[in-house]
Amino acid sequence: MLQQLASKLPVPPAWLRAELHNRLVLLLNHVLQQEPQAMDRLRRQQGKRLQLSWGSIELVLQPTPAGLLALSEPGAPSDLQLRVAEASPLALAQQLLAGAKPPVEIQGDVQLAAEVAWLVDNLRWDVEEDLARLLGDPVAHQLAAAGRTLVQGLRGFLLQLAERRSKAAP
Repeated sequence: MLQQLASKLPVPPAWLRAELHNRLVLLLNHVLQQEPQAMDRLRRQQGKRLQLSWGSIELVLQPTPAGLLALSEPGAPSDLQLRVAEASPLALAQQLLAGAKPPVEIQGDVQLAAEVAWLVDNLRWDVEEDLARLLGDPVAHQLAAAGRTLVQGLRGFLLQLAERRSKAAP
């Protein structure tokens, strides 16, 4: 049902996709800045191109001399291509909420792939800490607890949905 809904949604205009890419890069750089070792690892890979794709969604990034990420123009050859193999948004959400990593097809630079794998395994966004800077510790703690409850509820809903689908399948 969700796949049918997603297939009927119009493709967002180019300006909206570009703005979403910009916001994603800002978030990634914010998380990277919390971990100097991550920035050092990216600094060693500066100038290489990393292409991330899932279905028709594509993002091309390039490590900078500062150890952060910048958008790179799609179309030119990439040093590393990572493609999420799971096509279903529902299945992908279920995997992510269960704490599993989705299957990813990897092609290209082995060293860059190793650094990206390290980043995926070791970087975490401490949302509660960021909220505490803005709103104070008590409010941040309550919001983070509410967010964890929401994620647990969503995880339970998706698991029930998957069980129903597996029982209904011939």
